[in-house]
Amino acid sequence: MSETTPDPGKETVEQALGRAQAATQAKRYGEADGICRDVLATSPEHPSALALQGVIAAHSGDPERAVTLLERALARHPGVASWHANLCSLYRILNRVTEAAAAGREAVRLAPDNADNLVNLSLAFTDLDERDNAIACLLRAIGLNPSHPDARLALAQNLLARGEYDPGWIEYEWRNETAAGKNQLPRITSAPWNGMAIPTGRLLLIGDQGYGDTLQFCRFIPQVAERCREVVLGCSAEMAPLLARLPGVTQVYHKWNEIPGHAAHTRLSSLPWLLRVSEATIPNTVPYLTSDPAREGKWRARLDELAPRPTLRVGMAWSGRPTHPNDRRRSIRLAQLAPLAATQGVTFISLQKPFPELDRPAAAAFNGLADISEELADFEETAALVAQLDLVITVDTSMGHLSGALGRPVWIMLAKAPDWRWLLDRSDSPWYPSVRLFRQDVPGNWTGLIAEVAAALDQRLRR
Repeated sequence: MSETTPDPGKETVEQALGRAQAATQAKRYGEADGICRDVLATSPEHPSALALQGVIAAHSGDPERAVTLLERALARHPGVASWHANLCSLYRILNRVTEAAAAGREAVRLAPDNADNLVNLSLAFTDLDERDNAIACLLRAIGLNPSHPDARLALAQNLLARGEYDPGWIEYEWRNETAAGKNQLPRITSAPWNGMAIPTGRLLLIGDQGYGDTLQFCRFIPQVAERCREVVLGCSAEMAPLLARLPGVTQVYHKWNEIPGHAAHTRLSSLPWLLRVSEATIPNTVPYLTSDPAREGKWRARLDELAPRPTLRVGMAWSGRPTHPNDRRRSIRLAQLAPLAATQGVTFISLQKPFPELDRPAAAAFNGLADISEELADFEETAALVAQLDLVITVDTSMGHLSGALGRPVWIMLAKAPDWRWLLDRSDSPWYPSVRLFRQDVPGNWTGLIAEVAAALDQRLRR
């Protein structure tokens, strides 16, 4: 009897895999994996069961196993476009970008009118710095589906990275229609703000997306305040004390039910579009954020004990929010920064909150480095500490934005391909005059980048 022939009272393989697929879609990954294991127990190389197990492994945070399973499935049955597309995404996560592009091309060849596959391939091209090819894929995807939010957002990110701000900001508004952005805000009954003057009314600005985005885009608030009688800001409790100090902010709220009535609202990340910002008009006078003088005094005294002069006081952040979609590529382990630890005349101050448990054994190699995360109660506390440091070295996290907004010297280590806001092939930033950018030469190569940072740190000490 074949494995697909119905047997009275016995479930077919297709029925079992249908149940596994439904369980996967419902995020019951343990149940789905168990069904696949049962199928594979009788049909050890069943390609659909292997591929579904690969999808489950990917959702469960094990991309290496997911790749192995999908490769086995495709070896048995190479003509399934969606499997190649999944493999493309997984290769990207693992920085196997050449293989990602090859898998993405095969997915598009097998299903040329599938917009999702074209978006997938565009991301692989972006990783390879083949941005013209990436944009060509995205234009084709948008032609097939003009309302494809991921295609429109990916186009925005490529345009903004190239400095094409006018079309980039227009497309960037599609971020609010993606799965991640669509339900970010509750229902708001005031009018969406279009940039108009509201001389007798109140405007609500909303700190959306991540901490770094809020720190980057809050610079526009004084400009907005010139157009409205009153500006109130909604943001996280961790950011409220710091942002309340911004000129033009009347009041800051971190609970939706406390926000007063308002005539209009908009997200902070929409302000560049509403204000028609170009590179030449980015407000980049720093500092545009300031910290509490009393907290600064506390940290000044604390650092005199922890890092007495003439030592160079260097803050470090090497790991971002684990739930960030790009965190696997942008964050590193503290041990990878060991070449910096060898630099004489430096005291290292941790800016990590929380301090990763896996990194505690490596901390001993860095002069002065200790877990002070409990003392960093909010962003204003962290800002007061950063204001007393000589230099901050960080991966692409909110610490880079905070240091730049405070006008403090900051070196940001960027994965390849970097976020759009750092543009391409330059070591400076129009957003933050005090930033120096260090870029990977190939995806995943932190070793070469960190050696470059260590040499720059040694050079700074010699100066």
